[in-house]
Amino acid sequence: MSLKRFLGTGALLGLALIAFLAVPNAPLATAAGTSPEWAANTTVIEACSCPMFCQCYFNTSPAGHSHGAGMAEHFCRANLAHKINKGHYGETSLDGVKFWVANDLGGDFSQGKMDWAVLTFDKSTTPAQREAIQKIVGYVFPVQWNTFKTAEGNIDTWRYDKDSAVATLDGGKSGEVRLKRFAGMTAEPIVIRNLPYWGVKRHEGFVLMPNTVEAYRVGPKAFEYKGTNGFMITWDMNSKDVAPPAPGK
Repeated sequence: MSLKRFLGTGALLGLALIAFLAVPNAPLATAAGTSPEWAANTTVIEACSCPMFCQCYFNTSPAGHSHGAGMAEHFCRANLAHKINKGHYGETSLDGVKFWVANDLGGDFSQGKMDWAVLTFDKSTTPAQREAIQKIVGYVFPVQWNTFKTAEGNIDTWRYDKDSAVATLDGGKSGEVRLKRFAGMTAEPIVIRNLPYWGVKRHEGFVLMPNTVEAYRVGPKAFEYKGTNGFMITWDMNSKDVAPPAPGK
C-alpha cells in the first residue's frame, strides 16, 4: 500500500491513538470529549531525500539510494518547517507559531510505521503552545515512529515568495531548507492538487520547488541532500475533522 493509499484509508484515526501510545514521548491525542476545540491553518516549507517528486505518495517504499557493491538503501529523510498562519488550541493562540519536524520514513511504511522523527519547538513558544503543537501533530502525522523525540531550537529564518523558500534552524547549524521554483509553462508555480498529505483534511496543493539544499545537522542521524524533492503546502485542519461520529452514525 502506498503512502497515498494508506493516508487515504480509514486507518488514520485508529493509528493515531495506537501509534502514539506505543512510542515514548510521542504526542498523544486526548480522549474524545476532553480535548479543547482547536484549529490550525499552517504553511510548510518541506524537502526530502527522494528525487522530485517524492515517490512515497505513489509507492510502498521510498526511493532507493545506492551504496557500495550496487546495494540500495530505501529511505525518505525530510525536513518540514511549519508556520501556523492562524490557529488556536482552546484559549491558547497559535498565530505565527513555528515548529520543525525532521524525520525518516524508513524503508517500508506500508503498515503506517516510520523510522524516526524529531519535533523541534521554536524557542519563543510557551509551554501551553508546545503542548498544543504536540496534540495537533499527533493528528497531522497519524503514524507510529520507532523513535520520537522533542527538542528546542531557534527557527530564525522562515520566508517564501512565488520563486523560492528558505527556512533555517539555529542559523542553519541545526537544520536548513532552501527551495527554488521549478520552471513551468508560465511564471506561476507548478501545483499538484487532490493528492492526500499525511492526515490533514484540506490543503491548497503541493507547490513544487526542488531544493538546493535540505539538511538536518543534529546528532547521529544528521543528513544533507542537494537537488532533491521539495515543495510548499498550506493545510487546514480543526478538531471537528477528527471528532468521532455521533452514536448511530
